[in-house]
Amino acid sequence: MDDLIKRAAEDLALANNVVALTGAGISVESGIPPFRGKGGIWEKFDPMEFAHIDAFMKDPAKVWNVLIKEMKDIVDTAKPNDGHLGLAKLEELGILKTVITQNVDGLHQDAGNTDVIEFHGNFAWQKCMTCDKRMETINVSMSQIPPRCECGGILRPECIFFGEMIPPNHLLRSRQVASQCDIMLVVGTSAIVQPASFMPVISKQSGAKVIEINPEKTPLTGNISDYLIMGKAGPVMKQIIEELEPLL
Repeated sequence: MDDLIKRAAEDLALANNVVALTGAGISVESGIPPFRGKGGIWEKFDPMEFAHIDAFMKDPAKVWNVLIKEMKDIVDTAKPNDGHLGLAKLEELGILKTVITQNVDGLHQDAGNTDVIEFHGNFAWQKCMTCDKRMETINVSMSQIPPRCECGGILRPECIFFGEMIPPNHLLRSRQVASQCDIMLVVGTSAIVQPASFMPVISKQSGAKVIEINPEKTPLTGNISDYLIMGKAGPVMKQIIEELEPLL
């Protein structure tokens, strides 16, 4: 693994335009459970009952009480880990340009990344369904369920519910940056959920190197990715940054 960390640092030192694609694996290390898979949120809740836009519109109090309240408690206390901080450091060094994320926790922005495309929106902000005013989730009072804006409108998280479209501009920009980068870093994602999982394919077809950082192999491994560094996002990113800085 040390050889691959060194190789990643050398590749990144020569790169001018790096894009990262991140998934639940990077945020698990900050105490945020994944939605899918073992120990995931969908093991506890039926997404069609609690995470579909129709369910929210029909009974917002029920969805707030069961799903959003729990997510608020988690997101309010979560802090960026070395995986997020490593990507922020790559931006600070002028190497990383954009993060495309499937996560809804806002931790990339908290860490310091400034250009983050959130495929599924985020739980860190709420929006009034009547007047469109935005409010940080951490500042939302839970004294009334569902919480309301000062105008009386119901607040909803700025995440994409099942039954809602990924914003077309997010998809368009993701495709653009994926096709223009010289390295695509795939960090903590199983690469099975479309359309995010197609972004490394676009990068590869456009001539970029694809570097995977994941605890296990994915459909990209040995097929689309040039190499896989097997491990958790935090420790691996920390080591890459330590190897990289002396090269710059």
